[in-house]
Amino acid sequence: MIRFLLLLGLAFSVRAADVQPVKNAGPYVPSPQSVVSDMLRYADVSASDFLIDLGSGDGRIVLTAAKVFGARGFGVEIKEDLVKRANEAAKEQGLADRVKFLKQDLFRTDISQASVITMYLLPDTVNMLKDKFLNELKPGTRIVSHDYPLTGWIPEKYWQMDLEDKVKISGVTTTLIYLYIVPAKVEGNWTVQMPPAVSRAPATLSLRQQLTRVSGSAKIDGRDVPLEDVVLRGDRLSFRFAGRKGEFTGQVRGNAIEGMFESGGNKSAWSAAHKG
Repeated sequence: MIRFLLLLGLAFSVRAADVQPVKNAGPYVPSPQSVVSDMLRYADVSASDFLIDLGSGDGRIVLTAAKVFGARGFGVEIKEDLVKRANEAAKEQGLADRVKFLKQDLFRTDISQASVITMYLLPDTVNMLKDKFLNELKPGTRIVSHDYPLTGWIPEKYWQMDLEDKVKISGVTTTLIYLYIVPAKVEGNWTVQMPPAVSRAPATLSLRQQLTRVSGSAKIDGRDVPLEDVVLRGDRLSFRFAGRKGEFTGQVRGNAIEGMFESGGNKSAWSAAHKG
């Protein structure tokens, strides 16, 4: 009996710990409905998207994404009354088959299914999520943050506007919306099968990466050539060789890149394999 009670007590303490948030993300402050619409519109949300809202409150972002844009998804919220209210709203609006709301810690939530992440969280909470985004989200996933940026990330775009609705929330009218694209991981050395017009021998591509910033060089026919105009947008990579005509574009798929080289109106295929 004593052993049973000890095990029961241990199970209860583990379960209680599971619902304690890693960090208190702050009080519930809803985004004005006009900001919700702008966040979803700027992220190009559509019926093909799966949206996850971190700190979903009364559910308005997920509900609007489903009702107006046809998306599916779920919201994560630690406050039980808000989760209940959001799920009731989903039923009332006939959206319960496409969206749901979960009472759980956003830091422990599996977000890998998302094609769009939305959030209106305090700055330190936003930045505590950076590693989670890089480790769990697929390249090309859009992240939309209301008011607070991801420090060190270069936004794809950002918008600034003045809204009277924000005065009662933040004391000022200034409203910011940041859009980020999760980058593929391209750091390291790649063996490249070049188009015949560039080289008939395999080349080596050496890339350095800091989030969305990428630089590097290539070794072609024994010569080092710097890269220029390197752009990484999600899983799409493009660059040029310094002093040479033509542009390389390609799609990163894990440890491989496949793409096209275009010069003078002519196109030819190229590919690369990651060496480490």
